[in-house]
Amino acid sequence: MADNLIINVNGRPHTVQAAADTPLLYVLRNELGLNGPHYGCGLEQCGACMVLVGAEAKQSCKLPVSEVGHKQITTLEGLSVEAELHPVQIAFIEQQAAQCGYCINGMIITAAALLWKNHHPSEVQIRSALDGNLCRCGSHLRIINAVTQAADLMWGEVQHG
Repeated sequence: MADNLIINVNGRPHTVQAAADTPLLYVLRNELGLNGPHYGCGLEQCGACMVLVGAEAKQSCKLPVSEVGHKQITTLEGLSVEAELHPVQIAFIEQQAAQCGYCINGMIITAAALLWKNHHPSEVQIRSALDGNLCRCGSHLRIINAVTQAADLMWGEVQHG
């Protein structure tokens, strides 16, 4: 049985019709028409469905919509503000970090969450944070370079070594 639920997505409240145990991913894609989070594995193992819940990156493929409550949900579409790309998005474009692009939603969301907590992560910290995001194309080095560049764009340059 579907309920009317109010969820806060990309800075706006939305009333959606969904059963409380419906995965957030399905509500975002099917009810709200947001295509940033992708369906990957459906088992919380690939990271393609990543969204921010508050400032924390969460996999949305199994997260019941009822568990997000009134927390702010941010999708890839919500990272940009007034048509201005987020620094992580800019860095991923400039570093040409995507090949097929399927994993990039999760990589960008996870990188944004990391950079809000750790303004200048080391390469080891970046690799650790992105460990739950699978990429089969082999863009790993470009993705790491993009996260480092995004940190510089967001918080100012530091010596990397």
